[in-house]
Amino acid sequence: MTSTGGLSRRRVAGPSSSSTTSDDANWSTNGAGTNGPIVSHAGSAFEGGNKVAFDPRDLDRDNEESRNGGKMPRLTIMEEVLLLGLKDKHGYLSFWNDSISYALRGCILIELALRRRIALVKDANRRRNPLPDRLIEVLDDRQTGETILDETLKMMKAQESDRISINGWIDLLSGETWNVMKIGYQLKQVRERLAKGLVDKGVLRTEKRNFLLFDMATHPVADVRTKDAIVTRVVSLLTATTSTVPPTALDKEGTQCRITRAVCLACAAYAASVLDNAFGRLTYEDREAAFQRCDEVLAEFACWPFGSSSGSSSGGGRRRDAVKIGMGSSVPSGRESVLGLLQEVKREMNGDEDLGFELVAGVLEVLSKLDSLL
Repeated sequence: MTSTGGLSRRRVAGPSSSSTTSDDANWSTNGAGTNGPIVSHAGSAFEGGNKVAFDPRDLDRDNEESRNGGKMPRLTIMEEVLLLGLKDKHGYLSFWNDSISYALRGCILIELALRRRIALVKDANRRRNPLPDRLIEVLDDRQTGETILDETLKMMKAQESDRISINGWIDLLSGETWNVMKIGYQLKQVRERLAKGLVDKGVLRTEKRNFLLFDMATHPVADVRTKDAIVTRVVSLLTATTSTVPPTALDKEGTQCRITRAVCLACAAYAASVLDNAFGRLTYEDREAAFQRCDEVLAEFACWPFGSSSGSSSGGGRRRDAVKIGMGSSVPSGRESVLGLLQEVKREMNGDEDLGFELVAGVLEVLSKLDSLL
């Protein structure tokens, strides 16, 4: 039957004929056979159907999450440590804090290790060297989406022919080196760049404040709930008295290595001398107990394997113990909570020889000796 009104014939699935046009032939290429029914997947991504637009970065992100065991957190450990040190309304760090810059460089290595970008060199003889002197290698040089992490990863990849130790990389990134040939590895303006990254994420805002003779850009807190959530996590972790890790001490469900991240955040904040800001809501005795708990956590995780510490306290811990004895305080040490953290962190490891977590332990050992280094 032919059309006389200028209407085109509607193509339907049916048996083919010898008069099929070239368009009909192209349209029916998805069919099961010449005389069989035609299966079309229009508007889907199935084989033979029309393609659906997608962003390849989404697939890479999904593959990374499945490979690393969870979603990447919204904020990195460096950004969380910086938030703990910032004054909410004034938007700047304490001018007398000399520890935070060095601690932030250690947090960069921890973040890269947890994201499975770097790890220690797998060498049977590495245990002959102290933990901070073991060499680092790059496992995956793909970009992470965080500018500072990507810059550090690029420098490590360029220096892979002459591998450097944990302590060496922290010194180089901090600019603490006498080798003029290595001065180019220094990461400059890390605090300012982290603050600008938090501005882009909507956590901080930028203002100008006058300091006598000059104006300086400050970054007050814009999203108070985000910082309060970080403070709550740290306080909950260091005031828990049971072996079960409280949910309020952890990031969102499904976050990659969220228990290990909680431990690293508390230890890095302690080394950066910003925990005082988080403990403002606690009483004096509770604050001293939380500091002692952080001493214990740092001692257990600043060694490899985790939990193999001899139980020796740091200088700060001994001073606080002396103060508590002098006051006659009998606050429990909370050893059960520390053991609970050890068990949960070991579950997040890829076996007992996880070189990424061994790198984390080496960084924490360097940070535990930060007072003597500075």
